[in-house]
Parts: sequence; structure tokens; C-alpha cells
Amino acid sequence: MTRIFISAGEASGDLHAAALTRAILAQDPTAQVFGMGGAALREAGGEVLFDYKDYSVMGFVEVLKQLPRLFALKNAFKKAMEERKPDVFVTVDYPDFNMRVAKVAKSLGIPVFSYIPPSAWAWRRSRAKMVAGLATRVACIYPFAYDVYKAAGAPVEFVGNPLVDIVKPVLTPEERNRKIGKREGHPVVLLLPGSRVKEITGVLPVMLKALSLIQKARPEVDFILQKAPSIDTELLESILRTSPVPVRLVEGDGYDVMKASDAALATSGTVTLECALCGLPSVICYRASALSIAIARHLVYVKYIGLPNILAGKEILPELIQEKLTPENMASSVLAFLDPVEGKTVRGELAQAVSKLGRPGAVARTAALILQTAKENS
Repeated sequence: MTRIFISAGEASGDLHAAALTRAILAQDPTAQVFGMGGAALREAGGEVLFDYKDYSVMGFVEVLKQLPRLFALKNAFKKAMEERKPDVFVTVDYPDFNMRVAKVAKSLGIPVFSYIPPSAWAWRRSRAKMVAGLATRVACIYPFAYDVYKAAGAPVEFVGNPLVDIVKPVLTPEERNRKIGKREGHPVVLLLPGSRVKEITGVLPVMLKALSLIQKARPEVDFILQKAPSIDTELLESILRTSPVPVRLVEGDGYDVMKASDAALATSGTVTLECALCGLPSVICYRASALSIAIARHLVYVKYIGLPNILAGKEILPELIQEKLTPENMASSVLAFLDPVEGKTVRGELAQAVSKLGRPGAVARTAALILQTAKENS
């Protein structure tokens, strides 16, 4: 029986881990998948030993504050590895923690499979060398990441991007419209404030202030907010009650919600690429501590933070970071997306950008490589 220890530390990683788990079990129904994840991993057939919601943090300063808890989790991972004796340890993104426990796995003789490795193409290029020394295999989901890891000497493959497989709206257009309460002649602006409490409290209030400005220019526009699985409904509703403009809260069928919407305000992250795959233009919003931003501006290599922009090599989606994150900037960007001519242009550029993500089948190819790595160790 193949035993696979998987580690995903946030909402997007949980989705990737779940897709991998389904593909692994389809190829080997006797396999056991367990580790850190959330509801998606559990529903896919994986055993959740550690719930990512208890440990998910982001940002230089934020990670430092959580180090004691992360060290305790690292020790718990080691104990689980010793007891479960996995044939392979699979890291899914979440680099600050996953690279630490990858070292533990290697010290125990467990091969490390790095899926969605650290973003060495964006900052801290030395991490590519570190991963090259730790991992038996590295599976990159972006062509620009493959180039960096290949140069570092890592055993790397560009498997394609799993979102090409994962982002699949399934409802009919009529069902999608009913889901979000869309009315004929009423464009819908989707709010995607993030999957962490700190993101919600930092960005959502600014988003809400932009709605009045949008509504003033376009009174017919409706607004909805997609709830992330990791966020409590009560928190969102308490913030939404402060908005003079009605916002409908929706849950589930995320890609159908994106497909049915006309523009989005989104906290920076994988969600902006998911929107792009659904043909939805999004305004990329981000706010972190001043110290985290100051450090990032000195260390980051890339010109853009939005994945669609990085793929395109230009800013096709506006990036509102720190001082640029104002209601006025949000409103003007959304209104541009709602303009028929400008909206069509942006959607065309998004389609060109996501075409660089590779052909379908990335998840199945990656699952096969994981099982092969495990077999070589058994």
C-alpha cells in the first residue's frame, strides 16, 4: 500500500492537494493520502491530520510572530512521519513552513516531492538551490518557474498548471445567474476579499467604500461577495453591515460565480488567476504591514504581483498595493472593466496570458510522478 504524506497550508493549497488526491486515488485506489489540509482534502479522500486553518499565515512579519506555533507543528509533523512511515512527502506551496518539514522528511529517509515549489522566480533566488538539494522531484506549474529551477540544478519538470484542470464551471448559464441573483441589464461586481482574517479586515472595508462610487456612476450594478471556506460567515456579515450599498453573500460554486460575474475586486493571490481562467477581469488588491512591504520591495525580482500580469509580461490588470489601495482607484478600475470596449480588450489579453499555462492534464501527470517517486522508495 502506497502511503503519501501531503502538506498544504492554505485554502488554495488545499484545493490543489484535493485535486492531487483524487488523481492519485484514481490511479491507485489502494493508496493512503494523509497530512495537512482542509475540507477539500478531506472530501477528496485524504485524511486531515492537521487543519491548515489553524496555522495559515502570510508575510515576513506575520510569519515571524507565529514561529513558536510553527515550530510545534514541525515537531508534530516529525512524529507523524515516524509513526506513519510515508513512501513520499509531498509539499504543496506554503514554502516558509513546507521547506522546514521537507528537511525533516529527508533526514528520515523519506523522498521529498516539491509541488508548486517556492517562488524563487519572484524573490530569494537561493531557495531554488535549497529545493534542488532537498527534493527528489520538483513539479513546476509556471514556465518561468521551470527555468529558474532548471538553472539551479533541480530535478524539475514543467507539468502544466493544475488550475487548467481545476477551474471548470459546471452550472448552466441560467443556473449561474440564479446562483448570484443576476438580473438582466444589471452587471455584477464580485468581491473576493481573501481567505485569511487579516486579509478580510484589511481589504474588505476599503472595497466597500468603493461600491458607492461605482453605484453613483452605474446605478444598475449589483454586488456580491464570495465567501472563502476558511472564513466565518459572521465575520463577513458584521463587516458587510457597515456598507450603505447592499452586498449579497454567496457560498460555493466559486468558478460558476466568477463566470457569471462581470468584474471583480480581488485580494492578490491565486484567485486572480482563477478569475482570469473564467474570463473575469479583476482589480488586484493587496495590503500588508509596512515592514513586510518595505522588505519585499528590496527583495522581489518581478515587476508585478498578479500572476496574470506576470504571464502577460505587462499590467493588464491594475495592481492596487498599499497607498494605491483606495476606493477611488478601485472604482475607476472596475468601471473601466464594465465598459464594453475596454472589458472586451482585457478579456482577450487574459485569454492570451492563461494560454501559457500549458495543456490540460497537469494534475494527472503530477499524480503519476508522485506515485512513481513513492514506488521507487518502497
